[in-house]
Amino acid sequence: MSRKKKPLPLIENVEITDIAAEGKAIARVDDLVVFVPYVIPGDVVDLQISRKKNKYAEGKPVRFVSFSKDRTEAFCEHFGICGGCKWQILPYQEQLRYKQKQVVDSLVRIGKIELPEIQPILGSEKTEFYRNKLEFTFSNKKWLTQEQISSGESFENMNMNALGFHIPGMFDKVLDIDKCWLQDDVSNRIRNYIRQYCFDKGYTFFDLRNRGGLMRNIIVRTSSIGELMLIVVFYENDREQREDLLDAIAREFPEITSLLYIVNEKANDTITDQVVVTWKGNDFIYEEMEGLKFKIGPKSFYQTNSEQAYNLYKVARDFAGLTGNELVYDLYTGTGTIANFVARKARRVVGIEYVEDAIEDAKFNSQNNGIENTLYYAGDMKDILTQEFINEHGRPDVIITDPPRAGMHQDVVDTILFAEPERVVYVSCNPATQARDLALMDEKYKVTKVQPVDMFPHTHHVENVVLLEKRH
Repeated sequence: MSRKKKPLPLIENVEITDIAAEGKAIARVDDLVVFVPYVIPGDVVDLQISRKKNKYAEGKPVRFVSFSKDRTEAFCEHFGICGGCKWQILPYQEQLRYKQKQVVDSLVRIGKIELPEIQPILGSEKTEFYRNKLEFTFSNKKWLTQEQISSGESFENMNMNALGFHIPGMFDKVLDIDKCWLQDDVSNRIRNYIRQYCFDKGYTFFDLRNRGGLMRNIIVRTSSIGELMLIVVFYENDREQREDLLDAIAREFPEITSLLYIVNEKANDTITDQVVVTWKGNDFIYEEMEGLKFKIGPKSFYQTNSEQAYNLYKVARDFAGLTGNELVYDLYTGTGTIANFVARKARRVVGIEYVEDAIEDAKFNSQNNGIENTLYYAGDMKDILTQEFINEHGRPDVIITDPPRAGMHQDVVDTILFAEPERVVYVSCNPATQARDLALMDEKYKVTKVQPVDMFPHTHHVENVVLLEKRH
């Protein structure tokens, strides 16, 4: 007979004292650290412990005894449910202060290396509607809010289809989104129109568990010069229903410059291996930065906060200290945004990226902007960036690296150390893995500049740019 689990305690009058990783806050109960979502330092709450380990616990606020003097009102009706924008209740200047602290703590605690004075974080001028890309999911398993559950309406009569964001920790549940504050309002109008059209036509929404349904995802991409891409992803290959919907969207939203679709019948949502069909307009949109035009396709990576990306790239270019004579390697180059951005001040730039479509866009972007001193290679970074590659193309004077959240593979770090550039500019979206990599390079390189940049207001995410200079 299995033993009954001991019920987890309710702890009253607990003060929230600090901000932790992943957007949660910290409370201390005796010697136990408790991680709590949707609260800020200064809040006093009654905590229901939901999970307990030896050294820490997780809890949920069930009652607010008093609110922090710093607390501000959440502006989004979906706050606390959809899982995004967890810091809406924290004033923006306080968000920046905690992000600065996150960078410092990571570099000091994980890196354990000598550091210069860290520059004050660069805040984002836009704190709402700042994203240029959002993806929404169709599901026949709508997440019901407490208000809907308490309404008394019979679940049998309730429309359980939803178009919105996945609920954290619930892989097949989607929260129906009415208004999202992350992207230009055209994104809300497109999403709400498509959902209503599908309701009216009786189109089926994706059933993730049982693999069925017509409608799977939509992806909306906007650009600062007014171009607009919509990708509609279908699961079932029903030509009549698909064409009916695409025609209706094209009529309703003539401002869409790139209307594309995908039929994705595989298990996961990724589209990098999928055939993209152009229904109307171009198969790309343009973004512009400092007079340069960048082609962005449906599979292209581009920084999702366009205006703040410009500030980020200016920091990277400044740290690179280019005079016009340098050979630059741009690792994880994506569509060649940084490579093309710095090319005017370098002798030659060599860009390396895993996604082949992105490399084709990078080549196009160079050609389209009249840039002739770039070279691009597609493939896994650790396979391409080898000693033979460096022997063929020359030792770089500067390496710029902008890896994914996991940081750089050990082989890539080893090759950078072998290449021995004078300067390494490390752009990171995860200060923790960046700090780990900096420690691996510390024997040969000294960190001389650090500049945090906020790309994602109301979230805990922070970008950080570090300059490493070779020790002599």
